[in-house]
Amino acid sequence: MVNLTNGDGVMKLTVVKSFTMLVIAALLAGGCKSSESVLENEESEKDMPVSALATMIDTSQVFSANLTGFALYDPETNEMIHSQNGDRYFTPASNTKLFTFYTGLKLLPDSLKGLEYEVRGDSLIFWGTGDPSFLHPDFGNDKVYEFLKNREEKLFYSDSNFDDELLGPGWSWSDYQYYYQPEKVPFPMFGNIVRFTIQEIELRKIAETDSGLAVSPKYFQSFIKENEHRDDFIHRGMMDNTFLYKQEADTSTYTIDKPFHYSPDLFAKMLSDTLGKKVEYVDTERPESPKKIYSIKSDTAYKRMLQPSDNFIAEQLLLVTASELGIPLNSRNVIEKMKKEYLEMLPQEPQWVDGSGLSRYNMFTPVSMIRLLEAIDTEFSNNEKLYHLLPAGGERGTIRSWYAPRDEREEPYVFAKTGTLSNNHSLSGYLLTKSGKKLYFSFMNNHYVGSSSIVKKEMEKVLWYIHSTF
Repeated sequence: MVNLTNGDGVMKLTVVKSFTMLVIAALLAGGCKSSESVLENEESEKDMPVSALATMIDTSQVFSANLTGFALYDPETNEMIHSQNGDRYFTPASNTKLFTFYTGLKLLPDSLKGLEYEVRGDSLIFWGTGDPSFLHPDFGNDKVYEFLKNREEKLFYSDSNFDDELLGPGWSWSDYQYYYQPEKVPFPMFGNIVRFTIQEIELRKIAETDSGLAVSPKYFQSFIKENEHRDDFIHRGMMDNTFLYKQEADTSTYTIDKPFHYSPDLFAKMLSDTLGKKVEYVDTERPESPKKIYSIKSDTAYKRMLQPSDNFIAEQLLLVTASELGIPLNSRNVIEKMKKEYLEMLPQEPQWVDGSGLSRYNMFTPVSMIRLLEAIDTEFSNNEKLYHLLPAGGERGTIRSWYAPRDEREEPYVFAKTGTLSNNHSLSGYLLTKSGKKLYFSFMNNHYVGSSSIVKKEMEKVLWYIHSTF
């Protein structure tokens, strides 16, 4: 028998007990180490797409050749997934229209105010509200036209409520005669555009002139003068409405749009010609509580502004907002109100000066664009309605030729607003991933040399990777 009380027996028991405890401790340690490894691997797998995304942008020769800012945000987790130069200011171009869009969502009713008026005895005096839809070929709304056409009173037009410049701050002065830069006016007509159509020889016998040049509105037919000394087909003087026309031998049919120059006298005469009844101009103050006529749905204007990126609609919407607020028609006053009351949540103060983005004075940061997208998103209980208003990748608007799904059976995954000026291109909006996430993104590129298509191709690679991986 072994005497457990002697030194030998006690030592054996102690050794066995100690060995057992060492084994247990080793197993526990191994288990803890294994758990930590699993957690580290899971975290590593989660970070891999973000790291790959950062590498794609960092190593891109295209992005390295210009100034690029990018921000990607997950509203579900309230997480900024990735930001690169996100707090730096960029020239946004027509991304500015998202600020105008948000202004309408906050300050405009469901329909745009088309006219304000007051009856004084046998006279009806009316003031414009900036409403862009009057006789606009893309809207087809005639409420205001029918109202003025059928009134029995004498008609008087006043623009005493207009307190703005015809061209915005920082606009290119030499672009005054191009279709994308019409003037801001209190009472737009025909989209503030004259459309010239040169007709092929077979159609010239029914054209407005022997040259085959058809003009719409016809009122401007008498403003055309032939001129062989200019290289451009149609040229308008800066401060008048003389259109110099150079007849060409080309027999094809094509059109060209030119803005016309506003004056209250011109608009009174144009209205007289259009309505078939006399309209006179009078400089009289707008009453405090005029009567109102509403025209088109606000959503109709937003869609027209956002999808083809219509500068005219954007600028006029700020004037319509001023009218709705009961203040003089001035874009600056509306912008200051928005900055003070609705845009304080932006991480960097927006340098915002116009409605369209034509001005290079505008400057926003990518992370501020993200916050704006979030604010816009909260205004819509139905995402489909928001997506319906925006350009859609591969389907409509300014991105119909870009960001299309690889499988034509799939729905668009990018709903976003473009912004392009020479050497500047931006894209900000909403991206849907294959896993079902909705992400906000802002891509801003400034100071590149060459075609914007090179930048777009590089952006498309990044956005497709996000769509496929996140």
